[in-house]
Amino acid sequence: MKPARTSAIPEQLRDGRFSRRTLLRAGLTLGAAIGFTAPGALADDCLTNPAYMPAEPPDRLDQGPFPVTQDTGERTLAVTTPSKAHIRNFGLGLVGYTWEENGPALSVRNRTQTLEQAVEQMASLSFVDLLYIRCDWRDVQSRAGKLDLHPVWELTLDAARRHGLRVAFRIQMSNPEFEPQRLALPDFLLDTVPLAHIGRRMFRGREVDFVEPRYDSPAFQKAFREVNELLASRFDGSPSIEFMDLMMYGFWGEGHTHNMHAPFPDLPAAQRTFLQLTRMQLEIWKRTQLAVNTQPDISFAGNDAVVEMAMRGGCWLRSDSIIDEEPIQIEELGNRPPWLAVVMEDGSYRDYNCSNIPVDSVGVNLRENAMLHVLDLGANYWSLWTEAGNLEQYNQRYPDGFRALQQRMGYRLRPAWIWQRKRWDTTEVIVGVSNDGVAGVPGFLRLTLTNGDGSIRLSGTLDAGQPYAGKVRQAAFVLPAGTGAVDLKLSAQLVTKAGMERPLRWACQQPLNEDGSFPLRAQAIASPGWS
Repeated sequence: MKPARTSAIPEQLRDGRFSRRTLLRAGLTLGAAIGFTAPGALADDCLTNPAYMPAEPPDRLDQGPFPVTQDTGERTLAVTTPSKAHIRNFGLGLVGYTWEENGPALSVRNRTQTLEQAVEQMASLSFVDLLYIRCDWRDVQSRAGKLDLHPVWELTLDAARRHGLRVAFRIQMSNPEFEPQRLALPDFLLDTVPLAHIGRRMFRGREVDFVEPRYDSPAFQKAFREVNELLASRFDGSPSIEFMDLMMYGFWGEGHTHNMHAPFPDLPAAQRTFLQLTRMQLEIWKRTQLAVNTQPDISFAGNDAVVEMAMRGGCWLRSDSIIDEEPIQIEELGNRPPWLAVVMEDGSYRDYNCSNIPVDSVGVNLRENAMLHVLDLGANYWSLWTEAGNLEQYNQRYPDGFRALQQRMGYRLRPAWIWQRKRWDTTEVIVGVSNDGVAGVPGFLRLTLTNGDGSIRLSGTLDAGQPYAGKVRQAAFVLPAGTGAVDLKLSAQLVTKAGMERPLRWACQQPLNEDGSFPLRAQAIASPGWS
């Protein structure tokens, strides 16, 4: 039986034409009618509303401007040019799946490869930066109080460690691929968590009666907290984990159940439930970066309020479609706060079978067309699927798409200028960091200036997201008094959630030190010929 809809929901919500702008237009009428808090216009006020701004770093560097107060004692120590190389840094990259909503690669399902061989083949691809597991709840837990990770987890973590990659994952609470024979929930929960029928429809060529767990039941919420705490005890803050997708409502954890209704009597009840589950994850995952799906709220599950809470909590954004997508979602992703990363996926032609991918009238294949839209959005990640053999063949036949993403996707930082000038009877070094990528820095950029013996170590951070895409941000270091000519090196680290720091490699053509830092030599203030 379908749950009753509240008559207070406006027509544009009932027939599916739902968006943040709809809520804004509905305004106080909607809020008064059903007690629903309309989200703010994130794209409009994220740069001016203090509620969206991350905390200012405690060791903020002086970022200028740096006016000219004298015509002596200044020189340019170094300049750099952009690199076209494939550079692996935290917060960007091509994401190879070792497990997807249907399980492992087709070769494993067809028994022409073992799971270990398929994972190793994916990890060995030169253009893959992260490995990704997208599995059901039952694939991480089969009994109360303990994790029971599917073998793909250890295989993926081991392959990532050996190949210098990182790992990300999503745990699905609902997966229509296997209903009704098997639910995403572990079997041990089916005796305690009530299920709600949400509708019947054709799916993948078969008619299916779909069910969803009653997410608001005490049994579900207790189990949900437990699995998050178990996973966090193993993975929260692990340097090998790049991000985790929030466990969200509905099919594949994307925040929808197609054209079927959510298992709630009304939108306020759904919103209360999923805000509670979101808050729980934000509290439990203290160090690992979380990402929230921006799926429009076609199933009336409170997505928009969830997305707003997640963004205010510093979550990155993701979408599972890029071409067949609504204008509102493209706007949200493309005009997000610059310090939040975006993870993009697209299901069309996801097997990368070169023989099946159409080519448009100008000769661009539709898979490459989709991936190049990642650059239009200023996104950080592009997701690949499990078919490593097809990916390798695609890369050989159509290399331009992956190369374009490697050279522009996310952020690409270099010390474009390094100056030296007199300051307070000593030497000041000013760095102009350029961002040749399409996205801002996903966090705070820490700059560290040191000398060879460690007697000089100056460090501090830029403002969140700086330098923004295509921009330059300056920062200054005042060397200790009496410092003469000295060999220095400039390194960079990305500071993310809870002060987690990740070393970065500069994206410049000029040679770097083995540790990825940039070498420079400061000149003595009183050196001959420098007036």
